[in-house]
Amino acid sequence: MQILVLNCGSSSVKAAVVHTISGKTTLSADIERIPQNPFIQFPGEEPIALTQTGHSYALEQLFPLIQERLKGQALAGIGHRVAHGGHLFDRATRIDAAVIQQIEALSELAPLHNPPNLQGIQIALQLFPELPQVAVFDTAFHQTLPNRAKKYALPQDLNEKYQLRRYGFHGTSHEYVAQQAAEYLEADLRDLCLISCHLGSGCSIAAIEYGRSIETSMGMTPLEGLVMSTRSGDVDPGILTFLQEKEGLSAKELEEKLNRESGLLGLSGESGDMRDILQKAGEGHEPSRQAIQIFTHRIRKYIGAYAAIMGKLDGIIFTAGIGENSAVIRKRVCERLEVLGVHLDTDRNKDLQLSEEEPIGNLSEPRSRVQILAIKTNEQLAIARKTAGLIQERDRVNTLPAIPIAISARHVHLTQETLEQLYGPGYELTIKKWLSQPGQYAANETVTLVGPKNNIEHVRILGPCRNINQVEISRTDEFFLGIDAPIRESGKIQNSPGVKLIGPHGHVKLKEGLICAWRHIHMTPEDANIFGVEDRDVVDVHIGGNRDLTFGNVLIRVSPKYKLEMHIDTDEGNAAEIKPGDTGVLGSTELSGTLSQRRISKKKG
Repeated sequence: MQILVLNCGSSSVKAAVVHTISGKTTLSADIERIPQNPFIQFPGEEPIALTQTGHSYALEQLFPLIQERLKGQALAGIGHRVAHGGHLFDRATRIDAAVIQQIEALSELAPLHNPPNLQGIQIALQLFPELPQVAVFDTAFHQTLPNRAKKYALPQDLNEKYQLRRYGFHGTSHEYVAQQAAEYLEADLRDLCLISCHLGSGCSIAAIEYGRSIETSMGMTPLEGLVMSTRSGDVDPGILTFLQEKEGLSAKELEEKLNRESGLLGLSGESGDMRDILQKAGEGHEPSRQAIQIFTHRIRKYIGAYAAIMGKLDGIIFTAGIGENSAVIRKRVCERLEVLGVHLDTDRNKDLQLSEEEPIGNLSEPRSRVQILAIKTNEQLAIARKTAGLIQERDRVNTLPAIPIAISARHVHLTQETLEQLYGPGYELTIKKWLSQPGQYAANETVTLVGPKNNIEHVRILGPCRNINQVEISRTDEFFLGIDAPIRESGKIQNSPGVKLIGPHGHVKLKEGLICAWRHIHMTPEDANIFGVEDRDVVDVHIGGNRDLTFGNVLIRVSPKYKLEMHIDTDEGNAAEIKPGDTGVLGSTELSGTLSQRRISKKKG
């Protein structure tokens, strides 16, 4: 399947025809200087000067030239990069009139990016009305940020009125390189904790915990976070009002300084291009040396913070122009990270040359606990494959069967050893009530959870005993106990907080195991075949009736031992007014890249 990928900026357009199976770029072209002296550039050819300015005219000239060079090869669809999807889009979406209206409404959140993105969409729809077209959002991957990471400490009425929150960007790149890292390491992405460093003209870092973005450095706009080519990154907000008063700057002038005149350019006074700054630093230019120090210091600071947030670190990824090509910057970033188990092989780092044939390099010393990878990002391929997935309806599922919904109250899973510590040697659980999942039961036995703030008594033990201890609570419970519990799938307890348990015979202090359960659906392999999903896919579930609500980010768990049922915690059930007998239907799935590629390979084979 050949997909045309379009990335329309304010003054340029990048276009590429990508083969989604091989990953090869069949054809590429750039349109530069659209507002003044536009020209079309195909690699290896003379520039084609255009006689008129503007996106409409430029794209009208480009598309026939692309078709001419394809020599009869048909396009299957068009994928559009869209900068800001706000709170409305958490995945790639087929474009229709409603989607266009929503993108337009979000333009105030990204006034420099969304309008030209939208213009490219509208022109492509006019010129190719028969082709399916898909919007792929830079912010979508970060929709899984928890409230603690995305909320700003501003008055709540303003947050709600203007949808003020951290959205994050470069999501397509972060997601792509994380998937590539998992495949390279021969691991499931959903078993890894990774930090992805997208270092280019724009820079951002993402903490990717078990396949989900849980922190990222860019915020409501791409201005927050790291030092970038011409963007300031993090700045004390007090400086902004100070400058407005002292320099008499308007809001627009201040925004221009932060976006166009700051960052590496502002620090060095010479250039926003890291290559130029490294050269000037080597010649003894002190401002350029300082710019490099500040740039890498900020990155190290974020890596340390994100490692602490996840409590585990399997890999650090360097990607984009600087991350892929600058051995000096990679080395400086990794310095002093030995405390995290990061040990860079300086020879490998210096000799690395990424290419289409070898897009991944491992820069770790054998003793390094953390894998250090440089990965060539390919956002065009990622956009093309997401577009192809929607066109093929590979992520559409059968919505006919209803899924029963159950509310899962707080409970405890214990090992036999822990049970005996709490209830006495040789003690066996006794059955109070059989649960809906075959072979599982609520026991008569309970424990008390002891937190720093409060205790929760009579917490039910579920049987039979397991091979690990796990305590599942709700958000309300975690605040009541005074413990910060992560949202995890069952069994993913590494680096989760512990808790003290009290039983009639004694007490146990668990070192880890306290989690808020990730909403999930149990199903058999037969059910999974009907719905068109696989174990650990992530889906939407629609609840009909008067509420007409959707639970997103629902984990699929498949086992012959399971019975079809969706589990949500008490807080979510109460908020959604879920009652016994309520059901939902699957809407769509967000497949992991590893899984998507496995299915593509199956079809290819």
